[in-house]
Order: sequence, then structure tokens, then C-alpha cells
Amino acid sequence: MTSDVNTPHTQSQRQDPLYDELAASPEFGELRKLYRGFVFPATVAFLAWYLLYVLMSNWATGFMNHQLFGNINVALVFGLLQFGTTFLLAWLYSRFSTARLDPLARELNDRYEAGKNEKGH
Repeated sequence: MTSDVNTPHTQSQRQDPLYDELAASPEFGELRKLYRGFVFPATVAFLAWYLLYVLMSNWATGFMNHQLFGNINVALVFGLLQFGTTFLLAWLYSRFSTARLDPLARELNDRYEAGKNEKGH
């Protein structure tokens, strides 16, 4: 008895050829470009901001220990701002996705569903 578990498959054998057609479309390329255009810079900016916090906590302790008022120091404010930045980025991505990504994704999905119905899947 032979098994095709380890048999290499071509791209079209692993997924619907209709998907390959849509993935090659300019709309799909635009969707990927828009997504990457937001996610990569936002990720780099957030990681740089976080790294700044870590580096300053380690090597600028005098500045980070500076009391702003009461028991609140610069380090605590920086730490809380990390949470604020996370929520801000999530909110910005949600707005961006709703306005720019979702319409393209919906269009591609509609084309996929229409193609599936035409082929009787």
C-alpha cells in the first residue's frame, strides 16, 4: 500500500486554483501592499519605542528615577505609555483596516465566492 503523505504537491493541488488566480490579481497585491505598509512601520516604531524604554531604564537611571510628582517617576510614566501606545496602535489599525483593507478583502472574497458558485463547488 502506498501513501502520498510525503509526496510533494504542487501549489494548485494544495488549494483551490481560484485562490491562485485571485492571489495573482492586482487587487490582492494592493491588499498586501497596504497591509504591509501599515504593519511593518507600526511594528518597527513600537519596538523602537519599547527598546528606548528598556535602554533608558538600564542606562539612564537618573533620568528615569526623576520624580515628577508624589511617587510618580519618569520610568512609571514611560511604562504606562507602553500600554497607551499598544491601545493606540490597535485603534489605528482597526480604523485603517476598516477603511482600506476590508473593502478590498470583501471584493476579493465576493469574487472567490462567485467563482466557487460558477464552478459548482
